[in-house]
Amino acid sequence: MDLLESIKHPGRTFIIGEAGVNHNGKLDLAMKLVDKAKAAGVDAIKFQTFIADQLVTKKAPMADYQKRNTKGDKGQYEMIQRLQLDLKDFVGLKKYCDEKGIMFLSTPFDMPSVDALTPLVKYFKIPSGEMTNHPFLKYVAAKKKPMIISTGMATLGEIEEALVSIRSVDPGCKIFLLHCVSSYPSSYEDANLNAIATIRNAFKLPVGYSDHTEGIEVSLAAVAMGAVIIEKHFTLDKMMMGPDHKFSADPEELRRLVRSIRNIESAYGSGIKAPSKAEAKLAKVARRSLVANRDMAAGHIIRKEDIAIKRPGDGMSPKSFDHILGKRLIRPISKDEKFTWSHFMSED
Repeated sequence: MDLLESIKHPGRTFIIGEAGVNHNGKLDLAMKLVDKAKAAGVDAIKFQTFIADQLVTKKAPMADYQKRNTKGDKGQYEMIQRLQLDLKDFVGLKKYCDEKGIMFLSTPFDMPSVDALTPLVKYFKIPSGEMTNHPFLKYVAAKKKPMIISTGMATLGEIEEALVSIRSVDPGCKIFLLHCVSSYPSSYEDANLNAIATIRNAFKLPVGYSDHTEGIEVSLAAVAMGAVIIEKHFTLDKMMMGPDHKFSADPEELRRLVRSIRNIESAYGSGIKAPSKAEAKLAKVARRSLVANRDMAAGHIIRKEDIAIKRPGDGMSPKSFDHILGKRLIRPISKDEKFTWSHFMSED
């Protein structure tokens, strides 16, 4: 289902499998990631599009998690150069996604990548690191496409400034915000899922969650808290060498995530507090009825000790206990027989 269509269905979560750079710069692995995303049942698969020379200086240091998870790279430039795909490769990936029936998305990190992706994507995904890059935001906004914006590292003020910048170019831009914690992996303690409601209340926009925690629990909690989009990194194998594999979901985890989210959605219900069909059937077994505690003849006046409260619940409700006290039987009743109003009044 398309994102804009998904938003029209309250309680329906749009799920993005974030392949990112987990293809290790190899197109054949990128296509395998498409296959796994499709098999898992996500709505979209997302890659990252960048040109190393446009993104980092040659002396830019790597983040600590990148140092831990890669070997041999002397700096961020060397790592990113190794992980980049050619811009023409994304044309092939888009075509492959279309053939497989899964939405293609990719995050641009520079203006040439924005240009290359414009004919390929329906939505632009803005990474957290570009939140304060207003010239870049305006360049993307000029393409007149809806934008999904991650808000890692940002304050509410910075989010507001980014929105003002985007709307100065495209006042009607449809924007989706993702709460995000930019650490890899991020801890449960840092997840701060209550920020989903804070962002939603502040900007009156649809809000989702970009999950960098290990496991699927936090994403599921985010869905239960109203996230309309879930973005989750995934990989073919957590043991592969690369910056993001270790904290990414493997294909089985991604499949479980999708299945669990869909189960949560089916559990939302109408919000009306009333017995379900299954409960109505069970109520006859689990609830109790008023029954005779002993054999009693017609004319007997009912006292407390004459009444027992026993299963099944398909007779007179225990709520009527006080109402039959002091009433006179007009016909006999046997022990354990369920009381009915016909025991006390004529049906004529």
